[in-house]
Amino acid sequence: MAEPAPPPAATVPAGVGLYMAAVQLLFALGWITYAIYLPELAQQVGIDRRWVPWILALDQLIFLVVDLVVGVWSDKAAAVQGRIARVVLAVTMVSSLAFLALPWVAPQGSAALFLAVTLLWAVTSSMLRAPPLTLLGRYVAKPAQPAMVALLALGLGLANAAAPYLGLWLKGFDPRWPFLLSAVSLAAVTIGMVAAERALARQREGLAAAGTAAPAATPEPGLPPAGALFLGAVLLAAASFQVHVFLASGPLYRAAGGGEMLAHLMPVFWVGFNLALWPAARWVKRVGAPLGLAQGAVAGALAVAAARMAPSLVPLVVAQLVAGAAWAVMLCGGFIGALRFGTTGREGFYNGSLQSLLAAAALSRLMVVVLVAPTPAQLVSWAGLPALTFALAALLLVAGLARVRGWPAA
Repeated sequence: MAEPAPPPAATVPAGVGLYMAAVQLLFALGWITYAIYLPELAQQVGIDRRWVPWILALDQLIFLVVDLVVGVWSDKAAAVQGRIARVVLAVTMVSSLAFLALPWVAPQGSAALFLAVTLLWAVTSSMLRAPPLTLLGRYVAKPAQPAMVALLALGLGLANAAAPYLGLWLKGFDPRWPFLLSAVSLAAVTIGMVAAERALARQREGLAAAGTAAPAATPEPGLPPAGALFLGAVLLAAASFQVHVFLASGPLYRAAGGGEMLAHLMPVFWVGFNLALWPAARWVKRVGAPLGLAQGAVAGALAVAAARMAPSLVPLVVAQLVAGAAWAVMLCGGFIGALRFGTTGREGFYNGSLQSLLAAAALSRLMVVVLVAPTPAQLVSWAGLPALTFALAALLLVAGLARVRGWPAA
């Protein structure tokens, strides 16, 4: 007698995972291109360069609000198959047109029009951040989620690793061409979102038919203590990451004698991050998101402390590689934890909250730059602070594991 066919595997088509990574990569590269050219474009419309950090801070404030709003909306929209993808596609077209218009509006010299287009782009582009993760939480089986999270994070890691080289390469380029390439690429890739959602939905239907899919969950009202504690730890970890990478790393490299090689040294953190993503996702899957995030925070605290105390350039580079790997564990823990908490039918809420917290951390870093304007010497003296806040995030999670009920299963 023939043996019964095995149930469908809880895997995701490789093309869907790579597609999601490409969307994140192009979105991040678009943001980096915008940040590189913003001072020049603002100056063309008569906005002094000292206001550029305020514009960037306003962008992050918009991300903070819109990420959460769109996350909550996507929970409701996910009930209708294809709705998320269609809305994301429409928003992408508007976002791409606004982004494309920025270097054409600037030479006209209208500050009001330039700021209006910038705000339109910020609002519409932020609407692209939470829905892909909502789709993963809604349609992808738990065993396959960590691999998808690793691919999503890889897109972000590759973009950040390329940022210093992109800044050097784009120097002197007419901004209209990089903006055109970025806008068209993101719009073209996002067209596949409808097909990706359908593929994920078909797979879930197959798992449901075989009896291997988890039953649909009923949304739980409010934010449970475990969820609030987890998100609080994520905020601490994200703020620590922002200070270490974007404020302290450059001055530390210069103090260690690496000023002339800075463009080649700044991606070292992201090299460690990208290399560690796959094992990080597998580790978090094994130990669970809260414990994985706590362990990553401990490793991050030790790596940042080592970077602060590094006597020369080589130990500093090694410490940065370890810090990048630790952030890979933390980011995977954050995203996987959001997906696990979101299995109550609130995938969008938790993923939108996570994205909002990442934006809040970036906003806090920009406000330090704007309001304090620390000198390189001050930044070197502050470089050990992220070690303390990473450790505090780990302590918060360990306390939660010991005392708070409601942590999701690994």
